[in-house]
Parts: sequence; structure tokens; C-alpha cells
Amino acid sequence: MSIVEQNVSPSLEEFYADIEAANLPPLWKYLGGMITRQPVYDAVPFLWRWSEVYPRILQAGQVPIERGGERRVLILNNPGLSHLYTTTHNLYAGVQMVKPGEVAPAHRHTQSAIRFVIKGNGGYTAVEGERCYMEEYDLLLTPRWQWHDHGNQTTEPVIWMDGLDINLIRSLNASFFEPYPEQVRPSDKPDNNSLKTYGGGALRPAWQKPYNDSGSPLLIYKWAKTYEALQQLAQVDASPFDDVALTYTNPLTGGPVLPTISAWVQMLRPGVHTQAHRHTTSAVYHVIEGAGSTIINGQRFDWQKGDFLALPPWCWHEHLNTSSSPALLFSITDTPVLEAFGLYREEAYTDNGGHQPIVD
Repeated sequence: MSIVEQNVSPSLEEFYADIEAANLPPLWKYLGGMITRQPVYDAVPFLWRWSEVYPRILQAGQVPIERGGERRVLILNNPGLSHLYTTTHNLYAGVQMVKPGEVAPAHRHTQSAIRFVIKGNGGYTAVEGERCYMEEYDLLLTPRWQWHDHGNQTTEPVIWMDGLDINLIRSLNASFFEPYPEQVRPSDKPDNNSLKTYGGGALRPAWQKPYNDSGSPLLIYKWAKTYEALQQLAQVDASPFDDVALTYTNPLTGGPVLPTISAWVQMLRPGVHTQAHRHTTSAVYHVIEGAGSTIINGQRFDWQKGDFLALPPWCWHEHLNTSSSPALLFSITDTPVLEAFGLYREEAYTDNGGHQPIVD
């Protein structure tokens, strides 16, 4: 017989205890924490210094990596999300090294990945049998569920930044992983095949359909061409929030390079102090060249060549370059995810001429 049928009025405390025990908690008690007035996040702005990362990744070269460990990588682990081993709530970043003569064995997974080459020339990533040879500051892609391995046939270590959507895919319970039965997937395409096919900028093969749901068919974006485009843009236009900034695009669609990850490169010219803004996307920055500062929610982070910086979502941020040389930044964001769900939002900081007060 129900409580109503018994005409019994339990105390409020008893009622709450009863519905909690029945796994029927009251929405009115928890709604404020479930649907917040603005984004709430555990990630914190954080700076990893190259001077601390580089000797440790070299030291990691002394550790034998057996199959199962798969990759020689140090995770850029956000202190606010340390239990998740991720850099922001959606973006994972790490620093990977492949030693001379070493091969990171072939596997595939439902996570999408980018590689931004920090140091070394001549290593490669092979994707579905196509070897893409690396030079410093190149961007390489590994679309989801494609066989890939990494190798280094040179005499020097090759080091790059990894960027993946690991935590996003984990939160969707959509993670799948499969090792290739051999150390490498046999190469059955010409080296740099995608670069030769799609590297013509706004041109594509006439028989190619302008759609690919796994990401860009161009697997490697060469730095020389990227830097030239930055310099040309600097002559004609710039963003008040990011100065001279370009997004890498899918040559078939004009959209992001991967369905869940967007990649940027930007130039902060000498003397530039951008205006502050915030957006619902998070980002991970890598300093390619130069030095400068980023102010995040009033906290100033001074960075230089090689450093990495995590930007959580909905944080006020602005950049400045007080040096006499340009500063170059590479970054990844989760913008495509927010845009796909119609959740991208951006807001400019309007007080104090667009600049935040710095909190000591």
C-alpha cells in the first residue's frame, strides 16, 4: 500500500531519505548544480615549461617501452583533472619521442589525433600504409580508426606534441582500440601521398567528393607553406583577440581538420597586446618561437619557446608580446564539438579598454 493510501505524512527528512534510497532524488535540490548559470570546470590554467619537459622526455628514452605501452609519451596532465590524465576536459595533449631506429607499433583507435613536430626532421607517421615524413613545425593528422605507426630512421630523436580527444571519447563511452597483428602495417601507398594529392591549397582532384566524415584527407600540413600564409595575412588583416591567426582546414570542406579537434597557428607581432575575450571552447597552446605572456582570468603566464599552456573553457584571456620579435603559437581546440551542438559562445571583455586587471 502506498504512502498516500495509508494517509501517512512522513517528516521531510524521512521523505528525502526514502526517495534517495529508492534512487529517486528530487530535482529541486540538485538542479542548480546540474544546469549551471555558466560553465563550471575543474581544469585550471597551467603552464608546462619546455626547460622542464625536454630533459624529462630525453630521460624517458632510457625506459624500455614494450608492446602494450605502445608510445613513449609524457602527458601534459592538468592539476585540476589529474585523475583523468588529460589536459582540458575534452583535449588530451602529450609530448612524444621516437628514438633513432625506433618504431612505435601500429594500432588504431576511435580517438582522433594530431601531431605537431617540435624537434627533429626525417621521422614519419604512417597512416593506412602512407608514410608522412616530418619536418619541424609540420602538423600531421591521424583520423579516427585508421592504422598508424611512427618511425625514426634518422640519427637524432624526433619529438612532437600529441593532441587527442581521449577524454571526450571516454565520456561518450565510445573508446575502441586494436593493435595491428604485426609491428607495422605494410606501406602500400607512395610516401606523402596525401600531400601530393591535396596539398594544392584550394584545389582538389575533380573526381573527389567534397566530404569525408573522418577528417581531412590531407594528412600533413607543411610548415613552410603555413608560415608563408601567416606572413601574408599579417600584411592585410588581424584579429583583435588573437592577432594574426589561421586555422588549418580540411581541403574538401573548408571545415576543421578533424571532427572533434581544430588546429590553429598564430603570430603575435612585436608590441601587440590583444583584447580579452572568452569562449566555451578549451585550448592547448604550444610556443613555436619567441616569448610573450597570456593573461587568463587575471593571472599572467609568461611563456617562451617550447612551453605549453592549458586554457579551460569560458576563461577571460588575452595575449601580449613585449619583445622585438614575433611570437608564434600553435594550438588545438575542441571548437568543432561545441559548434556541432550549437553550443559555441564567445564574449568580449569590455571594461578597461578590453584588458583584464592582473591579480597578484
